[in-house]
Amino acid sequence: MLRLISTTFIALFIAGSVFAAAEKTYQVTGPILEVTDSTIIVDKKGEKWEVSKDAASVVHGELKKGAKVTIKYKMVATDVEVKTEAKKK
Repeated sequence: MLRLISTTFIALFIAGSVFAAAEKTYQVTGPILEVTDSTIIVDKKGEKWEVSKDAASVVHGELKKGAKVTIKYKMVATDVEVKTEAKKK
């Protein structure tokens, strides 16, 4: 019985680790151009990067225009539509 519980626990731990590893994290660094309640716009070498934030976003320090930040983010699909191929003549 103990062996069954141990095996189950190990299997669940490994399965959880696989799902956690599937989410890739990216980052952008640069000065803040603009900040609102829901977005941060960063200048990355002349390119404007707009990153959304919400109540779950963890902020270390004060977000203000001109402050240099490193933002870690994840890309997650929210809606996927598969297009059918046009028929060939």
